[in-house]
Amino acid sequence: QVQLVESGGGLVQAGGSLRLSCAASGRTFSSYAMGWFRQAPGKEREVVAAISWSGSSTYYADSVKGRFTISRDNAKNTVYLQMNSLKPEDTAVYYCAYGKGGFWSVRISGYKYWGQGTQVTVSS
Repeated sequence: QVQLVESGGGLVQAGGSLRLSCAASGRTFSSYAMGWFRQAPGKEREVVAAISWSGSSTYYADSVKGRFTISRDNAKNTVYLQMNSLKPEDTAVYYCAYGKGGFWSVRISGYKYWGQGTQVTVSS
């Protein structure tokens, strides 16, 4: 069983930045892809960004491309999401997810474990 603990959410003004972190338990983190998803009120959970086991391959949703950066530190069992130029439409609960394999997926079904979520609120 893997546990994921997110941190770094909060309230920020439009145009500001936040950095989310997700720390994973266990010794197999470096073998698995990781993803960040978000869910706004009344909307379905959607993928934001994902990264392969080595960090050499990444994916970004069109809505965040050029503003968000996903990265990982396998020595620290941690994945990050740097969010710049935040917009009110980025407001959501952000979840990190632990993949079922080494390559990323854009599907919720491609992930085996989920964090509890961290709230990001962007004011206009």
